[in-house]
Amino acid sequence: MKRRFVRTVLASVLAAGALSTASAAEAQEIQLTGPLKGAPAARHMRLYREGRFEIAPSISFTLLDEYRRTILAGARLNYNVTDWLAVGVWGAAGAVSSTTDLTDRINVTAPRDPLTAINVNHAAAPYGNGNAPQPSFGDQTAKISYVIAPQLTFIPFRGKLAIFNKIFVDTDLYVAGGVGFVGIQERQDCGGTGQNLHPCSDPRTFALQSTSKIAPTGGVGLTFYPGKWFSIGVEYRALPFSWNRAGFDSRGAGTNGNFPDQKVDSNDETFKFNQLVTIALGFSLPTTPKLSE
Repeated sequence: MKRRFVRTVLASVLAAGALSTASAAEAQEIQLTGPLKGAPAARHMRLYREGRFEIAPSISFTLLDEYRRTILAGARLNYNVTDWLAVGVWGAAGAVSSTTDLTDRINVTAPRDPLTAINVNHAAAPYGNGNAPQPSFGDQTAKISYVIAPQLTFIPFRGKLAIFNKIFVDTDLYVAGGVGFVGIQERQDCGGTGQNLHPCSDPRTFALQSTSKIAPTGGVGLTFYPGKWFSIGVEYRALPFSWNRAGFDSRGAGTNGNFPDQKVDSNDETFKFNQLVTIALGFSLPTTPKLSE
């Protein structure tokens, strides 16, 4: 009885070993001699980016603005080193700027008196009168003048996008990152000890002055290729930096500088994760893309 049991166990082990060896050999044989050995993942694939220059006129819209929205007109220039890496620059200038509902409400409801004279512009000395029109609060709110951003673009994914299972468009997803040089207009400094600084209650101090910022910038977007030489793109971009968007004296004194100090300067700037959405129409040269093997 025991011998029969031992023989059965040994036979089972040998059968399992033989089956495993046969499976491994079979898998190895397919890997070495199969018809797809050494074949690329896709043949004659259009390389829309590799070795091509791209110029893409664009229009950008700022998002989640407290006081002023800006529409920027610009363009993106890229040289695509490979189909997954590009070097280029994106730039845009403020074309249209409009106030938000919050700005309009402040303009209508904010009193013009000695208590608000530092933060809200008034008409005539000392604090306005019934015959002079009230200056618009929107005139003192900051705005973006231009952005120039050298950047690298990585394209990790590409494929086809199906629309209603009838229209198929070649599409890629890209991630861009670089440094942004940002021109802004914000309220000028006032209330300090400098020779040319006026008290912040002076109406002249509510005028905007041009300045610049340097900030990291990054975006993620989709590019659609309905034709061989042109494309359509949509992008979300972040541009974080600190600036005084309302022109208020809100910081600089007290614990941790969290209270007004009767001055408007860099202490009154607050951090903002500025966001934009961009729509672009791209044109590529040469006009015909390369083909993969």
